[in-house]
Amino acid sequence: MTESPLRLVAVDLGAESGRVVVGTFDGGRLALHDVCRFPNVPVTLNGTLHWDFLRLFGDVSTGLRAAAADGPAASIGVDTWGVDFGLLDARGRLLGNPVHYRDGRTAGMVDEAVATVPRAEIYAATGIQFMPINTLYQLFAMARAGDPQLGGASRLLMMGDLFAHFLCGSSFAEYTNASTSQMLDPFTRDWARPLLDRLGIPTGFLPEIVQPGTILGPLRPDVAAATGLAGARLVAPGSHDTASAVVGAPLADRWTAFLSSGTWSLIGLEVAAPVVSEVTLAANLTNEGGVAGTIRLLRNVMGLWLIQEARRALWPSGDAPSYEELAELAEAAPAFTAFIDPDDERFLRPGDLPGRVRAFCRETGQREPGDTGTLMRVLLESLALRYAIVVDELAAASGHPVRAIHVVGGGSNHRLLCRLTAGATGLPVRAGPVEATAIGNLAVQAIAAGELASVAEARQLVARSFAITSYEPEGDWAEARARFASLVARPAPQGADAITPA
Repeated sequence: MTESPLRLVAVDLGAESGRVVVGTFDGGRLALHDVCRFPNVPVTLNGTLHWDFLRLFGDVSTGLRAAAADGPAASIGVDTWGVDFGLLDARGRLLGNPVHYRDGRTAGMVDEAVATVPRAEIYAATGIQFMPINTLYQLFAMARAGDPQLGGASRLLMMGDLFAHFLCGSSFAEYTNASTSQMLDPFTRDWARPLLDRLGIPTGFLPEIVQPGTILGPLRPDVAAATGLAGARLVAPGSHDTASAVVGAPLADRWTAFLSSGTWSLIGLEVAAPVVSEVTLAANLTNEGGVAGTIRLLRNVMGLWLIQEARRALWPSGDAPSYEELAELAEAAPAFTAFIDPDDERFLRPGDLPGRVRAFCRETGQREPGDTGTLMRVLLESLALRYAIVVDELAAASGHPVRAIHVVGGGSNHRLLCRLTAGATGLPVRAGPVEATAIGNLAVQAIAAGELASVAEARQLVARSFAITSYEPEGDWAEARARFASLVARPAPQGADAITPA
């Protein structure tokens, strides 16, 4: 128990927006105070889509100043999206704005990589889902193109580590974010250098890997002076935002799947050891690093990006309905009009998403959505049905049925999507908290400070501190599931290696 509340700061950077959150822990409950929010808007320059890192760092600094307004903080943790990175020169200077994972440079790179190293061998070396956005294929594309930045780079830092570098001077790779790269051996938890050598990717710039909870150091003097947080230490949380979100999810038991629902949807089980087998390869399941030595056996699904990008395309001038209004239109639309495969690569890049949905429907002999509400319903039902398939794949990989789903993140507030998820999967759904990522970030900091003993204790704290909403399965989804399965058919997994969930 603390005599005075412990103040901690979480910097939570997502693909659409960022926030700085102050957490106050009194020994019994955790309270959040959102002190700064800002958009994360990528920039296209000379045909390449970049993250605006300098603007984001300025926004983070502004948020840290706001956090200092009400008093000092013991520590700061930064979590971000995965796979993207920055390259530094020998003096620690950024060689260029990081390239966005949705940039077109990785188109076709998975096929080219597996032509050099067979797919099964890449998977055996990394245990990670094949996605063109992965760091592995970004670097492979750079190497194939002879990008001069590779030759001039002294250090590669994933996005959370890049912010940490400019905040405190550290140059480490935090384990959970490094694991998203498809460049880490899931068993040794070190870089898969033999694989990278075979693909012609340099390895000399890869940093030492540290675990969540590592104290990275005090703020740089200029940052401390600018923010007013001179006494704060930077702590590595689960710097991949999903790793933090899973810590902030009060899972009922080991067979409750987590669903971190935001721009991306990540649905999986927390397990004790990597599961790398023919079953998980066939299902394209991924083994990402978790906090406290765990593995997140999961699958990435396209997520609410579909709604975000459809909204942007339909109202390019910015006068769009709110997400709540779009959900109301979807609620009123007819069910099961048509479905898409959310993970079809055509939906990955920015562009005319409504037009791509219509094209998918034409190609698959389905009726095209004729209005905004029906379009939104098609997208949401397709997401829920994709979740249902992943739940079945997780059960096949684990040898045990999934009992329930716990949704955290922005999607936990989307009542219609939660209801559809319960219906499509036939499982009870528990939803909340929305700010699970920031909560998990703060919880790891509290563990590092000695105020919490474990992730289990942190989840008990979350359950006491935040409201959870429950949804039960409704309706008959059998015919919809059969139709959807025919759109996304793949060979069914047979058998499974035994695993022991955490």
